[in-house]
Amino acid sequence: MDLHISLDGRKDLSGEIYRQVRRAIVNGRLRTGSLLPPSRHLAERLNVARMTVTVAYDRLAAEGYVVSRVGASTFVSEDAARRLPVDTKALAGLQPRAIWNAIALPTVFDRPARYDFRSGLPDASLFPHRTWRRLLARSMRAPEVAGGVYQDPAGLRRLRAAIANHVAIARGVNASPDDVIVTNGTQQALDLIARVLLAPGDAIAVEDPGYQPSCRLFASLGIRVIGVPVDAQGLVVDALPRRARAIYVTPSHQFPLGVSMSLQRRQALLAWAERNAAGIIEDDYDSEFRFGGRPLEALQTLDVAGRVIYVGSFSKTLLPTLRVGFIVAPQSLRLALQRAKFVSDWHTSGLVQAALAELIETGAYARHIRRVNSRYRERHALITKILSRDFARDLELVPSSTGLHVTALGRRMSTRQVIAVQSRAADLDVAVRVLSSLSVDRPSRVGLVLGYGAIDATNIGEGLRRLRQCFPT
Repeated sequence: MDLHISLDGRKDLSGEIYRQVRRAIVNGRLRTGSLLPPSRHLAERLNVARMTVTVAYDRLAAEGYVVSRVGASTFVSEDAARRLPVDTKALAGLQPRAIWNAIALPTVFDRPARYDFRSGLPDASLFPHRTWRRLLARSMRAPEVAGGVYQDPAGLRRLRAAIANHVAIARGVNASPDDVIVTNGTQQALDLIARVLLAPGDAIAVEDPGYQPSCRLFASLGIRVIGVPVDAQGLVVDALPRRARAIYVTPSHQFPLGVSMSLQRRQALLAWAERNAAGIIEDDYDSEFRFGGRPLEALQTLDVAGRVIYVGSFSKTLLPTLRVGFIVAPQSLRLALQRAKFVSDWHTSGLVQAALAELIETGAYARHIRRVNSRYRERHALITKILSRDFARDLELVPSSTGLHVTALGRRMSTRQVIAVQSRAADLDVAVRVLSSLSVDRPSRVGLVLGYGAIDATNIGEGLRRLRQCFPT
């Protein structure tokens, strides 16, 4: 690849070559081991004497930025990084808003553990890889993909119809294809909804403890995030602030406590939203996996006033890397959400949408759900049995029969002690999540969140045995 150097209007040609190559090294465009153009070739391209380039290269070599090898041209040196000066102009240049200095990038998924009890992860080995490859190949020939034109921001009509049919059958959600907007996962769905529904300075109520990425997203948009406590029946509606313009909830399987919102509480929440002209964002992230009890209706199903915006995702049922989610929107918000999707990224990958549409249409998706549900049911039963039997002195299991994680509250333990348990577990190649890390603005609850999507049933026993060793005696 040719290195861009401009000598137009410059007088000190050799010095300019030196400065621009040095800047490329400082800025990281030329990294350790990168090959510089031979002096003869660079001189011909820049229309200067070869000696002009040679002098610049010799100066770079003298300062340790490059090394020359006989017969192998010139390379960026291995110790160039140690010689890089602090770029004071870059440090004093454009600065982000304060909120972006306060948001940490996720590290929870950086290093997989052998005994991985982290929440939010499905079992990638259960994904129908062979079927998906065949559908992707077929989708490459689909007119909506092969045509090479931009697509409807709301998503492919086929996929929207397939999603509407699926959620109507599986969750009782009232939806037509026109109500569905396809998004890049739940996070983009929440971003679009917040942009359409809320203005900077507005308040949104969230469950506390709750899903942290959503809280950070809302805060980044200038929205005030207010935590509301959760009890055994779900969000405490009586604690909702009147000034909230929206409520973000996970009623079918509260994240992270795992409780389901009772019917009485659901009805109270809908009534509160109507009285206060507020919207309800219902995140139904993993309710496809249910292992007991009667399935509860979605809030959207009970809504008669157009207050609920239903959000779903394929990250737990298929793979997070597909980045496909969806919104089922009230008619009053449909067009605005489509416009928000358009200005955000125009549309989600047409290739993935076409393949997913066929996966659902052919019944392969429903068969996949039934197959993996039986696997997760086995893991759920095993992990709850061992936690109840072997950890009863230190942990109290929160009853839950849905989703891909369970939560256990600490008995007579401090937050510091639980964090120490997590640290000792990591040394034994066991990954767990501390409940207090999911607090919004209330005193943190003490406990652990344990997922079973990413750990095979054969490893659960040994993983929990190692975790047991990490508790104080």
